[in-house]
Amino acid sequence: MAIFRQYIAPLLAVLVFFFALVAVSARIFLPSDMAAPAPVEEVGVSYQPTPSNLPPAAHNES
Repeated sequence: MAIFRQYIAPLLAVLVFFFALVAVSARIFLPSDMAAPAPVEEVGVSYQPTPSNLPPAAHNES
């Protein structure tokens, strides 16, 4: 168990760090349109409300 704590766990932590560093740094080599942040608004999607499953009498109550 001491071998895992002294050698394997730190090695795994360093490997995960370098993998994340490479993944984030890969944005430098992407085309400029792909390196931009994702758009916030949805384009071309229209909102359609879902019909209610209530009986007609439930809609007229006040």
